[in-house]
Amino acid sequence: MQRQLLEILKEDMMAMSDQKLTKKELNTISWRYILASQLNWNYERMMSSGYLYGILPVLKKFYGHDETQLQDMLRTHNQFFNTNAIFGNLIMGIDVAIEEQDGHKAKETIIALKTALMGSLAGVGDSLFHVIWGTIFGSVAGTLAQNGSVVGCVIWIIANIALLFGRAALLPLGYKQGVKLVTTLKDKLSAFTNAATVLGVTVIGALIPSVVKATVPFVYKKDGVELVIQDTLDAILPSLVPILLVLLTYWMLGQKKLNSTRVIWIILILSIVLSAFGILG
Repeated sequence: MQRQLLEILKEDMMAMSDQKLTKKELNTISWRYILASQLNWNYERMMSSGYLYGILPVLKKFYGHDETQLQDMLRTHNQFFNTNAIFGNLIMGIDVAIEEQDGHKAKETIIALKTALMGSLAGVGDSLFHVIWGTIFGSVAGTLAQNGSVVGCVIWIIANIALLFGRAALLPLGYKQGVKLVTTLKDKLSAFTNAATVLGVTVIGALIPSVVKATVPFVYKKDGVELVIQDTLDAILPSLVPILLVLLTYWMLGQKKLNSTRVIWIILILSIVLSAFGILG
């Protein structure tokens, strides 16, 4: 009897060890999600197909012994899911850590977890990676490229490669730290987002004079007196015209009846007309 009990315990221990995910498996599902996060994107379930494709090897490992549980979890992970694509790796890492520990019993927890995190991390991720990251590195790289420097192209390529591999590392990080990562770093993440936003605004502000080339060549003449308008504007504030143009563009983008395409056309037409009259150069 004792020997049979030991055999059963041994089998249970072996089964539990088989359930543990290896580093290779974590990297595999991380890259599967990266390559397929937008797979079959649709308005009904959005990123659910990409998420399911990424986590599929784990589901087969955890529930392959029970067809009913496997089908149930396949349906569960094919429900609506939409978040920042980069932070999706982090959510999946937390997800597989919980499922590894609790299995099918964690179904409701997983649904609640994905629902809670996908919205909050979407806003943070979009601000950090789609806006701030691209704005800072894109502006610096674009400015250098405009000046004929190949370094600008190199910076942009390196920035995107770094973002790609940094994204891949988020899944193992979520797996190791679990929900604690989100709860303990919530305030720090918000502070980091605010700091990055300030940095992005600072970079854009510094690049305005060098990227936006606009002057007022108009010279006022009367009774032998000449007034160079551009010199007067420079005495008030250097690069005043580029700043005003950027503020005008920003204001127009905030209007409900205007979109980016209409604003571009307005700027083009306005530039051509003012240049023809010698007001803007």
